Amino acid sequence: MFLSVFDIFKIGIGPSSSHTMGPMTAAVDFLDRLAAGDGGRFAPTQAAHLSASLHGSLAFTGKGHATDRAVMLGLLGFRPDNVDAGLAEQKLLQLQQTRTLAAGACGDIRFDPDQDLVFDYGAALPLHANGMKLTARDADGRVLLAETYYSIGGGFIATEAELLAAEKAPDVDLHDEKEAIGYPYPFGSAAEMLEMGRASGLSIADMKRANEESVLGRDVLNNRLAAVWSVMDACITRGLTLEGILPGGLSVKRRARAIHQRLQEQTGSNSQQPHAINDWLSVYAMAVNEENAAGGQVVTSPTNGAAGVVPAVIRYYRDHCVDTSRKGIDDFLLTAAAIGGLIKHNASISGAECGCQAEVGSASAMAAAGLCAALGGSNAQVENAAEIALEHHLGMTCDPVKGLVQVPCIERNGMGAIKAVSAASLALHGDGVHFMPLDNCIETMRQTGQDMRDKYKETSLGGLAVNLPEC
Repeated sequence: MFLSVFDIFKIGIGPSSSHTMGPMTAAVDFLDRLAAGDGGRFAPTQAAHLSASLHGSLAFTGKGHATDRAVMLGLLGFRPDNVDAGLAEQKLLQLQQTRTLAAGACGDIRFDPDQDLVFDYGAALPLHANGMKLTARDADGRVLLAETYYSIGGGFIATEAELLAAEKAPDVDLHDEKEAIGYPYPFGSAAEMLEMGRASGLSIADMKRANEESVLGRDVLNNRLAAVWSVMDACITRGLTLEGILPGGLSVKRRARAIHQRLQEQTGSNSQQPHAINDWLSVYAMAVNEENAAGGQVVTSPTNGAAGVVPAVIRYYRDHCVDTSRKGIDDFLLTAAAIGGLIKHNASISGAECGCQAEVGSASAMAAAGLCAALGGSNAQVENAAEIALEHHLGMTCDPVKGLVQVPCIERNGMGAIKAVSAASLALHGDGVHFMPLDNCIETMRQTGQDMRDKYKETSLGGLAVNLPEC
């Protein structure tokens, strides 16, 4: 198994990796196939009309997650990592006015957002909670190309055929995982990771680096790691400077700026409590997730809904820990990606599949492992840190109010960051020997997600999403 650092940490936009980035990517893929005549089956210019439908969780919480907007942006040619906010709004307005897509090699295609983008609130599609269908027809109404896509978490997508193939052959490449052959350290479990580390004498970060460099080379890897941290860091800084009400109708107020100002004022004073460090962690995470809720640029870590945990703990490492370094940040990212890859490969990072334990729980495990590594922890201590953090998120539901990635998601990232630091600290106080292996904890999370009722998995049909205060 090989999942790249940049499969786990993808630069994109909010508010959701599975509901925004995934559908946008699917729309782009469909348009690319249409422009190629689906391999020459038809002339691209035959396409005259396009329609889309959203199913399951994409329908129930699609409005709150801006899924409709994401699909339209994808059909307009935008990709999650290259959205120019001003140009995007201009193109969306133009689409509403003309009801026409300027689709490159296909020419102009009729697409009426009010009629051709349907939220289907019936039964979910059979293979995954996050389903969408795209269909292109010619001028006579004949279907030229039809595809069913599933958004499977973290911005990854799969077609119906790919998911069916995965059911028949569990080892099929589904999440952009590459064949292990050719990579120096192709661990597919935490046990394999620890054994390879013992045999090689290398840290988890060094093994992950060797895998990445075998594909990218050292300079490209270092530059891309720097770019990921730069976007994370800028997102925190931006979130700490902005005020106002978040979009979506809940009237949730941005709080990160005001909290940050108070923390700065208290720094160095006798009135500051020792537990203020938890407030710093929370405010860094909240800054990211307020930006995510507003549709800003974030990094999936491993998802948008959990995008605040890893950046918050890296900022904590850089600004509050002693003897920190740029190498420490790189080791943090490499180690965190190794843990995130194991969780994704063996369980899930999708709230629609396994609840928030798979999102904030995975992010907290990644951050705990990364911090432990950056602070000099052994491989065994790193594995222990990840297990502690994940273990204490087991059973957490995904129940966003009104389908928005705001309540309880923003604060939940702060709690995930605090747990990550506590887990890393506990692991560093031990020798790495512990009772519950990380692999077993990951498997428990997978089983718990399987048993969890769908209303607690990103549909906003249960939990906090329905237990609202009466106004």
